[in-house]
Amino acid sequence: MQINISGISIEVQKKDIKNLHLYVKPPNGNVIVSAPLEMSNAAIEVFIRTKLGWIRNQITKYENQARFSERQYVSGETIYIWGKQYYLIFKPSTKNNSFEIQGNKVILSMKAESTVKQREGYVREQFRSILKKEIETFLPKWEQITNLNCECWQTKYMTTRWGTCNNIKKKLWFNLQLVQKPIECLEYVILHELAHLKEKTHGEGFIAIMDNYMPHWREVRKLLNEQTLDYYEPKV
Repeated sequence: MQINISGISIEVQKKDIKNLHLYVKPPNGNVIVSAPLEMSNAAIEVFIRTKLGWIRNQITKYENQARFSERQYVSGETIYIWGKQYYLIFKPSTKNNSFEIQGNKVILSMKAESTVKQREGYVREQFRSILKKEIETFLPKWEQITNLNCECWQTKYMTTRWGTCNNIKKKLWFNLQLVQKPIECLEYVILHELAHLKEKTHGEGFIAIMDNYMPHWREVRKLLNEQTLDYYEPKV
């Protein structure tokens, strides 16, 4: 359920757990509370109100985080692939669309009359291909290391999460924006979501898995969450 406290929208998820858990999720500062099934809504609200100062500080941190300006996909803009900056060169073409990496440049060829939305859609599909190729390498690696295996996975553009896990279907989702971040961030998210196949919450069991297989995961998480984000226009 969704509740509003002091102007802050908060998603409350009741689960079969023992303790309350509060999250302010990157990249946009969404607030989520996981609460035991038997806990009353009034008790949950009291808990949230005691944490309002911390919640506001976290939301402000994400709101102030650097974001790319809204792209037009024209020559002179910059894009990032695995944390490396590339300069975009747009070349009008009457032939098939193409996306080529040449040194420190990305050559995007599309029709001169193509719209920003069309260019963005095409670039995102190229990002998807690049991301999938690396997932196909790193996911089996971490499945073998952890002995935690998913049934299937997909990629999609998300604004509030780097990845998600469906425990029942054992399906993982990975944020298309990951292709722009350093490659170690992708490995962190892969391990993070695999850990959720065994541990639904971010409790002691989850932390133990992360500590065991990636002792420096906190540093990588910090690196990921400090990366410049895509342009985002909040819905009103």
